[in-house]
Amino acid sequence: MKTLAIAWRYLWSRPLAAGLNVLLLSLGLASMVFVLLVSHQIDQAFKRDLAGIDVVVGAKGSPMQLILSGVFHLDVPTGNVPLAAIKALETHPQVAKLIPISLGDSFRGFRIVGTTPDYIAHYQAELAQGRLWSSPMQAVLGAQVARQSGLKVGDHFAGSHGLAGGGASHGQTPYTVSGVLAASDSVLDRLVLTAPESVWQVHESDTALDEEDRRLLEGERELTLALIQYKTPLAAVTFPRFINTTTEMQAAAPALEITRLLGLVGVGTDVLRALAVVLLLTAGLSVFIALWSAVRERCTDLALLRMLGAPPGKVAALLLCEALWLALLATVLGVLAGQGLTALIGWTLQLEKSLLISAWSWPVELLSVPLLALFVALFSALLPAWEAYRVSAFELLQSR
Repeated sequence: MKTLAIAWRYLWSRPLAAGLNVLLLSLGLASMVFVLLVSHQIDQAFKRDLAGIDVVVGAKGSPMQLILSGVFHLDVPTGNVPLAAIKALETHPQVAKLIPISLGDSFRGFRIVGTTPDYIAHYQAELAQGRLWSSPMQAVLGAQVARQSGLKVGDHFAGSHGLAGGGASHGQTPYTVSGVLAASDSVLDRLVLTAPESVWQVHESDTALDEEDRRLLEGERELTLALIQYKTPLAAVTFPRFINTTTEMQAAAPALEITRLLGLVGVGTDVLRALAVVLLLTAGLSVFIALWSAVRERCTDLALLRMLGAPPGKVAALLLCEALWLALLATVLGVLAGQGLTALIGWTLQLEKSLLISAWSWPVELLSVPLLALFVALFSALLPAWEAYRVSAFELLQSR
C-alpha cells in the first residue's frame, strides 16, 4: 500500500505529463468501448429482429431494401403486391408461417403497420396495458411510441400519409388505442400495430367516390410484403427460386442480405478501431517517455530508497505502480466516455425512430478494455522499470 501511495504522489508530481498520458490513453480506450458497444448492440438487434424469419417476399427491387423496410423498418418498401398473391403463399407446402405486412402511413414519424397478432407473438411481446385490436381502426402502440407520444388506452389519433411523417393527415379515419406493448427491445417498440383492414379502410375512405368505387378498391387490395418461416431447411434452396422465377414478386433472404450489410458497416468500425489503436500506441509511447524521464529525474530519490534498504524490485515496482494508476484512471474515464458517446448516439437514433441503442450495456467483450489498458501501460513501463532495477545506489548517486 505504501508503494501504491508513493507511486500516486510521484505520478502527479508532474501533473501536465500525467494528465496528457491519461487523456491519450482514455481517448483510445473510449474509442474501443464505443466500437465494442455499438457493434455488439447492432449485432444483437439484427439477430433479435431476424429471429425466425427465413425469407421476406415483396415487390421486385433491391433485396437489401426489402429486408431493411420489412424487418427493421429503416427504409422505404419496394412497392406493394396483390393481396391474392400473398394469400396464395399461405397454402404453399414449404411455408410454415406467414405474417403479412402493410405499410404506407405513419404517426409522428413512427410507422403504422397493418399485420396480424402473429407479428406480436413472433417477438414474444406482451401487453403492458389494454388488449390487442379486435376490429379495424384499433391500434396497439409499441413501448417507445407510447412513451414519446403520451397516448394511452382509449385515446384517439390520426395517421399521416407516408412513412417519414409530415404527410397529409387522415383525420377522417382516426385510430383508437386498444393496447400498449411492454418494452421488448425489438423493432415492435417503435411501431404502431393494427389490422391490415385498418390500413385499407383509411385509404379507401380517402379515395373512394361512392360505394361502387369502394367495392372496386376492395377488390384491388394490396399488401407490402410477407415475413415467412419455412417448414423445412430444404425450402431455403427451392422457395426463393420459385418466387423469383414464377411470380411477379421477389424473395430476399435476410441472413444473406444482413451479412452483406454488416460487411459494409464493418468498414466503418474497422476505421474507428484503427484510430483507437493509433491513439493507444501514441499513449503507450507517451507513457514510456514520461517514465523514462522520471527515472532520470528521480536519481536522488531512487538512490535514497536503495540506501534505506529498499530492494531493487521495490524501486522498479514504483514505476510499474505508476503505470497501473494510469491504466486504472484511463480505464474508468475511457469506459465512461465510451458509454456516454454510445448514449448520445442512441438518443439521436431514438429521435430518428431508428435502431434502439442504449448506454450502460456491459457485454463480455468489454472486459478486454481494462486488460488492454493494463497491457499498454505495463509494456510501456517495462524498460524504465528495468532501468531503475539494474542501476546500483552508488551509480545513481554518482550520476548526480
